[in-house]
Amino acid sequence: MTAKTANKVHVLSCGAMSCDLTWLLLKAGRTMRTRTEHQRPPEWYSCTTHCVLVETPEGTLLWDTSCPRDWETRWAPTGLQEYFPYDQVSDEEYLDARLGQLGVQPRDIDYLVLSHLHFDHAGNIGMFTGTGARLVCHEKEKEFAFGFEGAFNGAHLKTDYAAADFDTVSGDTEILPGVTLIEAPGHTPGTMSMKVDLPETGTMLFTSDAVYMGDSYGPPATPAAIVNDLTAWYASVEKIRSIAERSDATVVFGHDAEQLRSMRLAPDGFYA
Repeated sequence: MTAKTANKVHVLSCGAMSCDLTWLLLKAGRTMRTRTEHQRPPEWYSCTTHCVLVETPEGTLLWDTSCPRDWETRWAPTGLQEYFPYDQVSDEEYLDARLGQLGVQPRDIDYLVLSHLHFDHAGNIGMFTGTGARLVCHEKEKEFAFGFEGAFNGAHLKTDYAAADFDTVSGDTEILPGVTLIEAPGHTPGTMSMKVDLPETGTMLFTSDAVYMGDSYGPPATPAAIVNDLTAWYASVEKIRSIAERSDATVVFGHDAEQLRSMRLAPDGFYA
């Protein structure tokens, strides 16, 4: 029997936030200073953001939505616009522009899957209101994101997603031919990664924020300042590593600037 595969993957680079690297990596020599290094300045990092468009025989899926154009005013209630300014983005790099470069309109998306509901991943959900796209997140992510008091909790900002009607998944779920959502909590209660099997490229594993960058992946795995559950995070990293080794996958990290620059990026490049 022929294994089911997706048809094509487009990686949409959507610019970058700027942030202190400590938010993403707690690693000796990078963000953790010894006493002899205490006067070294902190390292600010180009925290790239991307979305993934997956074409399959049974529909088109968009993985994450990046940051909104009105990020500064929308994020103001959280105060985090001062720590994660989305200030390394050109007009052609916003999600709506990236989709347009591929000739894709919001109404063309059949499945909109959110790896988690932080504001740099869920910021453009509103683009898909009334389009008929099926919105999907993990059940534990929905439970947390809708369950806290107030307008925000860390980088969960209800303005982004409160009006959305989500279907939920639990466990590892094949959602379309060749596309499996991988349960990978730790960063948030319901973070997911995505495995895509392609006929020529083979397997690609998009970690989202389950693994921020290659330095996080290790081994050994190196955690970050933004982790909801450290024990779960370590387990998820090793789960991803195990899946990647079994499937000989290309692992694509959530915010690795150097890796993203090395990839085939839309609209000019794709993976088949």
